[in-house]
Amino acid sequence: MFTHRAVTRRVLTAVAVAVLVAVTGCSGGGSGANASRSPAPGGSSPGSSPSASSPSRSPDSSTPSGRAATIGKVSRVTEDLNTPWGLAFLPDGSALAASRDTGKVVRVGPDGRKQDAGKVPGVVAQGEGGLLGLAVAPTYTKDHWVYAYFTAAGDNRIVRMKYEDGRLGTPSTVITGIPKGSNHNGGRIAFGPDGLLYAGTGERYQRELAQDEKSLGGKILRMKPDGSVPPGNPFPDSVIYSYGHRNVQGLTWDGDGHLWASEFGQNNWDELNLIKPGKNYGWPVVEGVSDKPADKAKYVNPVAVWHTDDASPSGVAFADGAVWMASLRGERLWRIPISGEKAGKPKAFLTGTYGRLRTVVRAKDGTLWLTTSNTDGRGRVRSGDDLILRLTLR
Repeated sequence: MFTHRAVTRRVLTAVAVAVLVAVTGCSGGGSGANASRSPAPGGSSPGSSPSASSPSRSPDSSTPSGRAATIGKVSRVTEDLNTPWGLAFLPDGSALAASRDTGKVVRVGPDGRKQDAGKVPGVVAQGEGGLLGLAVAPTYTKDHWVYAYFTAAGDNRIVRMKYEDGRLGTPSTVITGIPKGSNHNGGRIAFGPDGLLYAGTGERYQRELAQDEKSLGGKILRMKPDGSVPPGNPFPDSVIYSYGHRNVQGLTWDGDGHLWASEFGQNNWDELNLIKPGKNYGWPVVEGVSDKPADKAKYVNPVAVWHTDDASPSGVAFADGAVWMASLRGERLWRIPISGEKAGKPKAFLTGTYGRLRTVVRAKDGTLWLTTSNTDGRGRVRSGDDLILRLTLR
């Protein structure tokens, strides 16, 4: 078990990056307030986010150009899932899907057939907590390790289990002590191109934790597969990779190895961030973009922001030169073209068609698998919910 140690606070100089406000004229048909928008003391009420006519920020003049992928065929892989959250592919092209509220995992074949894979013990589902992210080790063909991030009785934690003969084995602890709450539990885990495990955490609605370098809340973590601290982490003896986050929900890498993360805002701005080691992303001092010189010198601005009605971003995936971002309250899939460290103009797809969208993952065949999240207590349940959809790109 990894024990986090105190680290020395540093004064960080962040490089401001190109900023784009994604606003659209169409409503996502949001299905009720998102608890992640609960007002802070003295804050405004949920749903008080600016309208599309609010003052916006101009994109950097040098935005990516060229061919932009669009969505072709959309088909159902499977249906009747219970609060799906984590989704991770096995080498054979099938996927493991986690149920947030039941703690169960099912294997879903490319043909849509479902097979019970077992239940993760110790999951305590409450509010936004439960069985959240899944990740399959890059060494799976040798060791059969599958990783899970979940809310336990006293914390959020990551465990790993052998997946053999169609069943999950007994979990072993990778890391504990990630703060838990009814909201803002983070939960996304993914292996990077460096073979290390990354995790996005939330500040459990205790805002100061995001800036507290002694806490694992409101951070992106980077660790060895066994939970120990890898060489090259920015803080001594710490798995903290970046901080100043509110509630990180998506992690993905582009073809150049850049790490991109989606993040819930409070009442005004949701974010897509380009993650650099050791950098401070500003929460709770800054939500969205700050033009103040003092803030720009200390915090990293997001590369793209959205009004909260248009996003409430969750999972992200990189495919065909773009980050694809699933949106819950916004009930749409965003495509954000990427060129180097710059983001182009976002475009929305599937607006309101399938309701709340939770997780998007690139499959082995290049398609995107996308989960809905209408049975999570905040959506309008539709026929077959919840679904896994397959999207072809062209």
